[in-house]
Amino acid sequence: MVSDPQAGLSRRGVLAGAAGVAGILGATQWWLTEHPGPISLLSQTIAWQRPGHRVFVQDPRDVVPSSRVLTDATSREELLAGEQEWRAAAPAWLRQGPFSVLADSAMLDLRVLSLGLPATAAGWSKRWRYVWPRDASTAAAALAVIGQPAGALANLSYLQQVQRADGWFQARYDPLTGKSPDDRTRQLDGVGWALWATDQVRRVLTSGADQAVASLADLVRRSTALILEVTDNGRQLPPAGPDYWEISERIVTLGTVAMLAAGLEAATHLLPILDDDPAPATAALRELDALREQHFAAFPRHADGDDPDVSIVFTMPPFRQEPAPGALEALVCLKPRITRSAGGLAPGSGWRDDGISWTPETALVASAFAGTGAGDNATYLLHWLENHRTAAGSLPEKVLASGAPAAVAPLSWTASLVLLTIPRLTP
Repeated sequence: MVSDPQAGLSRRGVLAGAAGVAGILGATQWWLTEHPGPISLLSQTIAWQRPGHRVFVQDPRDVVPSSRVLTDATSREELLAGEQEWRAAAPAWLRQGPFSVLADSAMLDLRVLSLGLPATAAGWSKRWRYVWPRDASTAAAALAVIGQPAGALANLSYLQQVQRADGWFQARYDPLTGKSPDDRTRQLDGVGWALWATDQVRRVLTSGADQAVASLADLVRRSTALILEVTDNGRQLPPAGPDYWEISERIVTLGTVAMLAAGLEAATHLLPILDDDPAPATAALRELDALREQHFAAFPRHADGDDPDVSIVFTMPPFRQEPAPGALEALVCLKPRITRSAGGLAPGSGWRDDGISWTPETALVASAFAGTGAGDNATYLLHWLENHRTAAGSLPEKVLASGAPAAVAPLSWTASLVLLTIPRLTP
């Protein structure tokens, strides 16, 4: 184990091109080109050395099997008992059935990246140790599903605290200071993710759901207002900007449009709880969906383009109550185009074909298949994810063409998506 290995890659990787173009690092619009060469696995997992203290693990033998606790940890039994308490709070599908091992791994990954923090961190390696609105929102939904409502609400409360008064989120935040660590371009889709997650948590809570929504009133109102503003109440497409690919964009993407629509749909359920009129959000959703059907008829990444990517998923359950017409068919057609040699998926048809599979995108597609009745496809992808964990059991960000896990592990976004997908396949 080591204290902090060098994180040699910026988060979410690089877009294809002859030279290899990397993600945008901020409003200054300057680029960082990824250094070509092998991608290493930064850690086998993150584990508890003592209560409240995490360390990187390079040798899986240093960890108690099926845990995120070091074999020589201080207060080892207390730490293991804490993991058992999380297992006991989770529903039965987490502990039994064909996905029990994967679910347990994902739960432990999410726990080690959440417990004791103001909000769930994306990862623990240096360049991932931040809170992304997208990742924290997905983690909130997953935490609610596995019986951790306090953690779910903590994530959403954190987003409410760091959100600007005009509704905008920064691309990411330092979990302790709540400040942006750099000048990355802010991402509009964050408000859609936050609204969607708030509604997902509301649906899961068995008691106190209305009170939870009321405690997040500022988050709901500011996020809804921003979507209405940037879309002119749904009558125009939002401005171009980075989405979950985290690169500069000159043309608005489906990833942004679809997540704003998902946010509006969530707002129509949340606003009445606050005694606010949902009619403007309802009308804007209808208009924005019509614009999406007009400019993204074949579900391309870019408006009026021909370059589909995984953001098709954002027009389907679990992000929308009903899938957009043709979305499942489009996703089925896209899957072979983005399948990499190891069996996982790349982010889209325009992503460079370097043989690398990305676990968040693989889990996203699994979630959409599970939510639309394509259970066999979802089951295959979940088993693929299970079979490509690190030797210590964590879900990595990438899988190389050889099948070896690579880059950061664990990754909370992948773990959360796995936990949101499994119950849709479990009776």
